[in-house]
Amino acid sequence: MYVYDEHDHQIIRERAAQFKGQTERYLAGKLKEDEFLPLRLQNGLYIQRLAPMMRIAVPYGMMNSRQLRKLAHICRYYDKGYCHVTTRQNIQLNWPQLEQVPDILAELAEVEMHAVQTSGNCIRNVTSDQFAGVAPDEIVDPRAYCEIIRQWSTFHPEFAFLPRKFKIAVSGSKDDRAAIHFHDIGLQLIQQEGGSIGFKVLVGGGLGRTPIIGSVIREFLPEQDLLTYLEAILRIYNLHGRRDNKYKARIKILVKAKGPEAFSQMVEHEWEKIRDSQTLLTDKEIKRAKSFFTTPDYEEFTEQEEAQQLANQVKGSKAFGNWLSRNVFGHQMPGYRAVTLSLKPVGIPPGDITDAQLELIATLADKYSFGEVRATHEQNIVLADVPVHQLFSLWSELKPAGFATPNIGTLTDMICCPGGDFCSLANAKSIPIAEAIQREFDDLDYLYDLGNLDLNISGCMNACGHHHIGDIGILGVDKKGEEFYQVQLGGRSGNNAALGKVLGPSFSREEMSRVIRQLVDVYVEYRNEEESFGETYHRIGITSFKERVYAKAN
Repeated sequence: MYVYDEHDHQIIRERAAQFKGQTERYLAGKLKEDEFLPLRLQNGLYIQRLAPMMRIAVPYGMMNSRQLRKLAHICRYYDKGYCHVTTRQNIQLNWPQLEQVPDILAELAEVEMHAVQTSGNCIRNVTSDQFAGVAPDEIVDPRAYCEIIRQWSTFHPEFAFLPRKFKIAVSGSKDDRAAIHFHDIGLQLIQQEGGSIGFKVLVGGGLGRTPIIGSVIREFLPEQDLLTYLEAILRIYNLHGRRDNKYKARIKILVKAKGPEAFSQMVEHEWEKIRDSQTLLTDKEIKRAKSFFTTPDYEEFTEQEEAQQLANQVKGSKAFGNWLSRNVFGHQMPGYRAVTLSLKPVGIPPGDITDAQLELIATLADKYSFGEVRATHEQNIVLADVPVHQLFSLWSELKPAGFATPNIGTLTDMICCPGGDFCSLANAKSIPIAEAIQREFDDLDYLYDLGNLDLNISGCMNACGHHHIGDIGILGVDKKGEEFYQVQLGGRSGNNAALGKVLGPSFSREEMSRVIRQLVDVYVEYRNEEESFGETYHRIGITSFKERVYAKAN
């Protein structure tokens, strides 16, 4: 993973010290609220329903064990003993005190972490596939390009006050696990037959109030042109994006208004002016970035022998076999696997993790996975480099810690924003809905029979829970001061991206478990052999689901 140089250290230390002075001036009444607002936002600080909320950047989801231990200390000393993994692969604190935030930033700087540009109208944390660098279907490792974009965009003076927030995702695998169709800019790495590396460029995707699937504006962009082309896109957005209405200020609205073809022409015209500028990537710079993502010191294993040992262990433990089939994923190196630690046990808000659990994960990372972990879009944690012969030992240590729930990819591995329990923007609570559904579907054999099924929950239209792109999406809405929930069906975030369709009128909190059960019942009745929920929905349409749910309701 990327290691700070002296310039990085200096910049982040100075930024923490700068914000300390700004906070002191604000608390002393020398800075007005509207003056302090952009300053705190670009240091990751929101004011939520009950307390400030601080968002800590985790570029492309990667952390090391030293950073995890520091996060554990911060949670214990400055917060209430836990933190939250977000759908943007960041870490979120829900209870920091404003006057202590500069101290938190200073402590983060000690371990090469920060909260820079995790909020505000700027380029946010660059995200990628949680299996980057180890995925068997990987075309090109995207992490070096993510790091290049991060360095280029951090403190970029031209893009510090964009019309609205701006998000970039990079995918390097055949299967898109980075949701590139739903970002302001989505980049798909491509390697041509002659070996040339480049990107398919998508622009104008996003969720929120106006969900839109991104449009391809360039089929192949050579890798050396990455930053100049991104800069051309940002320049067009900065010049033409709306600033009079924040609900119409995202680049997706501009692309829709102009049309993808016309927008592409505007970008190409701007690009011609700057494509030979100093931001043209050289082979030397690309190699420098790639040098930080070296192959770990893997041992040599025979895959067949390792697989046989696993088979013998599975015979002796059904629980281990369940975990192996749901939480363990393939790897580029023979004899290794990537392991997902589930943060979705029943009764715990999805994505929440305690200080003690953070320290344990740090210990497990050191013991089993070269001291590194990844945060995922699905609000889980990945150990990416576990030897096959150590999987049983790892599982044995994960069980008592609550990380071995064998539900990855199932209905109970749901995405869920903090909702009305914390967020001042939320219309309804999300966490109680998640728990009720988890308790309704507590039979693992039944979950496995259902197969992969994405259920996403958002507390408001900002869609932090990505409800638009779940097989089943739940949106909290306000009806005359009361909390209700709208259901959408048929969303997809991968290669065949799709937006969910609203089922019909919303439901009360008490009805939600029943509604989800009935939707699943329709799927089970109508599915063909090996057909997923999404495939069944797109084959039979929404009518059967609607008739079942509302007929019972009436």
